[in-house]
Amino acid sequence: MWGGDTPMVQQISALKGENVDELLETVMLVAELLELKANPHRNAKGTVIEACLDKAKGPLATLVVQNGTLNKGDILVCGEAFGKIRAMYDDRGSLVDQAAPSNAVQIIGLNNVPLAGDEFESVDDLDVARERANARADAMRIERINAKAGEGKVTLSSIAASISSGNQVGIDTHGLNIILKVDFQGSIEAIRQAIQALPQENVSLRFLLQAPGDVSLSDVDLAVASEGIVFGFNVKAPGSVKKYAKQKSVEIRLYKVIYDLIDDLRNAMEGLLDLAEEEVPLGSAKVRAVFSSGSGKAAGCMVTTGKVVEGCNVRVLRKGKEVYVGTLDSLRRVKETVKEVGAGLECGIGVDDFDDWEEGDVLEAFNTVKKARTLEEASATVTAALKGAGVQV
Repeated sequence: MWGGDTPMVQQISALKGENVDELLETVMLVAELLELKANPHRNAKGTVIEACLDKAKGPLATLVVQNGTLNKGDILVCGEAFGKIRAMYDDRGSLVDQAAPSNAVQIIGLNNVPLAGDEFESVDDLDVARERANARADAMRIERINAKAGEGKVTLSSIAASISSGNQVGIDTHGLNIILKVDFQGSIEAIRQAIQALPQENVSLRFLLQAPGDVSLSDVDLAVASEGIVFGFNVKAPGSVKKYAKQKSVEIRLYKVIYDLIDDLRNAMEGLLDLAEEEVPLGSAKVRAVFSSGSGKAAGCMVTTGKVVEGCNVRVLRKGKEVYVGTLDSLRRVKETVKEVGAGLECGIGVDDFDDWEEGDVLEAFNTVKKARTLEEASATVTAALKGAGVQV
């Protein structure tokens, strides 16, 4: 009915015992047809199906034995972790001394938390296990760096090639490299989902490592090589690791509350954004006369609102249209140079690169200040620029 190569047994209930015998018979049949066999008289091999960092017991790993027999006291290489099994628990939490092929057990004794999906193997010597685990860790670190090295900072054709190479103000793109260490594998997904709410059009997040376990020296080395930040959630950083990180100028941020982590991550992302320029209006003036001043011309004005300040920015409007934007170079009142002139007073205004004054021109005085942007503001700027360039978003 279903077709394909995978047999199916429907309407199974372990609680009621429905079709359980049929399921077991099907499993045995498939195992026989595919010749799924294991040798129990060899060193154990298998796969990590879950791992976490227990505050009382340390690194815990749940393994499924696929070949050989796993014994209490065996020395394991498990991904980037290694160690000697101090205790094994079955699926009911009872202590056991052995695990045959196809059995799943939880073990204690590894030096670090492996990743779900890592393969493990029993070896005869602890030094051999340490050497293999370290070699694996070095290889994975290089692989993570190389995997991220070729990535562009932001997608959508890198913000439409920075809006057709116009390099518009506010269209800045950045990347933030992150090493994330957590207590449980499941915490990674929870944190990633919370992070998805942060706009990432201008600042893209690159997770070079997401793994359970305390912050280690290798995590710091990865941060050094990638210029990244180490974030830890419900984990610790030993004193030796903190000292090493300080020597390497690597920042380690540890959290107990996920929202504190997200807030600090937002601040880090916003800290990468270019500052936005914002105009602060000062006042306005109207040109009443034009007269010669040295080799150029100056405008005799009446300040109508606010004030005009020496060295401020000015915009000249003629019949509502902008004809000049620049900096006020000369401000005089009754032939005396002054710092500012307020509303209701007359003054002479001059700029070095503009003398095409006309009576009736309106002069707007303003200052430009630098202002930090939020991720939402930066995202809105990108979206508007893309639409203006005709790019579908």
